[in-house]
Amino acid sequence: MTYAVIGGSFLLAGFVKGVVGLGLPTISLALLTAFLDLPTAMALLVVPSFCTNIWQGFIGGHVAVLLRRLWPLLLAVVPFVWVGAALSSLFETAILTRVLGGMVVIYAVLSFRSMPYVISLPLQAWLAPLCGAMNGVLTGLTGSLFLPGVMYLQAIGLSRDQLVQAMGLLFALSTLALGISLQETGRIDAGLWQISGFALLPALFGMHCGKICRSYLSDDLFRRLFLSGLACLGLYIMLG
Repeated sequence: MTYAVIGGSFLLAGFVKGVVGLGLPTISLALLTAFLDLPTAMALLVVPSFCTNIWQGFIGGHVAVLLRRLWPLLLAVVPFVWVGAALSSLFETAILTRVLGGMVVIYAVLSFRSMPYVISLPLQAWLAPLCGAMNGVLTGLTGSLFLPGVMYLQAIGLSRDQLVQAMGLLFALSTLALGISLQETGRIDAGLWQISGFALLPALFGMHCGKICRSYLSDDLFRRLFLSGLACLGLYIMLG
């Protein structure tokens, strides 16, 4: 039953990533924490998330431009993942699980409303490392990779292709730091590494199916259904 839950979670998460370009860590965490404890779910997402996002981050031709522009954000992420992982021992797992559920709901609501906001260049100079630090802490605490980094990336005027690639870089780096920190703190063992590696297969298959289905679905309808379901799942995790 457990392996079926893990495989099905990454299959669905990969499918959504194939359709909309993101969501694998968010959906897999949300689904897995409905059945497993948060530390285990965080460990299981490492290999599928890193492998899918390293491809997304380095394929597209914008790596050099993005690294020159985003290095303050990315550089701040890595050490603060360790900070978050260290702080996680101070909180009960149930509390962190509810925090994750709340973050999923916030992300779904903000994405559903498509709130317009733009960060000016002067603000980017100090917001980039601040957002990177906050993103790193939340990654270490909950395994979430997207807040507030994705919101920052959406607000600095990147093109569509650059935004997708920038998210891949952020997620890949965050996942790598998370995996190393979990290994150093003894929260991921050889067995979990192996299961996480196997979970890459349904994630990749789901991505492939998602890309095939993308042309047959209304993007707006799918986005609304996806975000509504994600919000409901986040509420379930918070109240469960």
